[in-house]
Amino acid sequence: MALTVDRPTPRRTGDLIVRPAAASKKFYAGAIVAIDASGNATPGATATDIKGAGRCREQVDNSSGLAGALNVEIEKGIFHFANSSTDPVVAGDIAGDCYIVDDQTVSHTDTSQSVAGKVFDLDTLGVWVDMR
Repeated sequence: MALTVDRPTPRRTGDLIVRPAAASKKFYAGAIVAIDASGNATPGATATDIKGAGRCREQVDNSSGLAGALNVEIEKGIFHFANSSTDPVVAGDIAGDCYIVDDQTVSHTDTSQSVAGKVFDLDTLGVWVDMR
């Protein structure tokens, strides 16, 4: 039904989400964080069943906990990560997908890997990944 009075619509900036931590996982500040099939945060890793979500805001140690025992703050934005030494992102990948190798590294092809985000830029030190 259409509005007939003003509505106080909540707003978010879209630069931070909070997800429950997957069981038995440790997250390091600055690391790639992904979302698993259950909607839990999990450290970036070579896998086909996770989705790149952003950068870990602060260290969270749920290595002894059950899923959801702790929460992970995931920042959205453009972040600088390591480029794979065996399957590096190249200039032709700019504006295309790059793939999660581990919680700090991205690669050019999706060899049993999930999308980290879009390549924004790259330099001699690594890859700028758009995870918005």
